[in-house]
Amino acid sequence: MSTTLEPIELPDWAWERAEVRQALRARNIGAVFRCVQQYAGASQARIATAVGMAQGRVNEIINGRREVSRLDVYERIANGLRMPDDARHLLGLAAGREKHSGGAAFDLAAFPEVVRVYATQHSAGEEIQQQAREAAELDVLAVRGLGLIGLNDSLLRACLPREQGGKDLRVRVLLLDPDSNALVQRAAEIGESAESLAGGVRLAEARLRELADHCDIEVYRYRMLPTWRLIRTDSTMFVSAFDAGWEGHESATYKVMETPHGPLYRGFRRMFEAVMEGAERTVWRKGNGA
Repeated sequence: MSTTLEPIELPDWAWERAEVRQALRARNIGAVFRCVQQYAGASQARIATAVGMAQGRVNEIINGRREVSRLDVYERIANGLRMPDDARHLLGLAAGREKHSGGAAFDLAAFPEVVRVYATQHSAGEEIQQQAREAAELDVLAVRGLGLIGLNDSLLRACLPREQGGKDLRVRVLLLDPDSNALVQRAAEIGESAESLAGGVRLAEARLRELADHCDIEVYRYRMLPTWRLIRTDSTMFVSAFDAGWEGHESATYKVMETPHGPLYRGFRRMFEAVMEGAERTVWRKGNGA
C-alpha cells in the first residue's frame, strides 16, 4: 500500500443521494465504501490507498466483518474521500475548515453521537461483543452484573482475557454495594428481595475475582441509586437506563460514539469516573493491590 494518500473525488450529487446520507448518519462505512465503488468506480485497492488502510481491511469493512469505531479513522476516511462539510457533519465530524470564532452554539444535530438505537440490550449483544473483543479498555457500570460479565454465558465474559489466551485488556467494573440502602431501594423497585439482589452482586464479584490472575481488572462498589447502565469499549459506549419499571437489559440501548464537539460521550465518561472516584475497590489484579 502506498504511504501517500490519493483522495477519491465523488461527484457532488453522489453525496446527496439518500442511501449515502443514511450510511453516513448510521456510520456504516461498509455501505459508504460500496457507494464509492458504485459512484466513483473505485476498486477496493483504490479506496485503501485513499483512506490509508490495507486492502484486506477495506474488504472486511465492505463485507460487514469489521466496523470502524475510532475517531481518527473516520477523519482519515472523510479526508480520503474528500467529503463535503455536510457529509462530514452527518458522520459526526467537524467541518473541513472549522471556524473557531464566536457565534451561535454548535448545532448538535450536525454532530450526531447517538449513531444507533436498539430495542433492548439483547438486540445490541452481537455488536457489543464485537466491540469488546477488539477493545483495549472495557468499562462496565451495572447493578449486579451477572448477565453482563459475571456468569460464564454472560454477554462479556467470553470477551475477557482469560477466555482469549491472555489478550491485553484493562477492565473496570462498577457494581451496586450489596450493603447499601440504594440496593434495598432498587430491590423493592424490581420486586426482588434485597437478600437475593445482594447475593447476586456478591456472586458477580466473586466470579470477577477469579479473573484477577489473568486480567488487568478492577471492581468497585458504589452506593448511589443506579440510573444508567453503561458499557464502554474504547471510544464507543452502549448506554441504557434503570427505572422503577424495568431493569437495564430491558431498556432501549443507545450506541454513543465520541465526536469532536458532542457532550454525551464525554458526559457519560465523566459520570463513570466520578462514580468510581467515590466507590470502594474490592478486586485488584493480583500483585497490583493491597
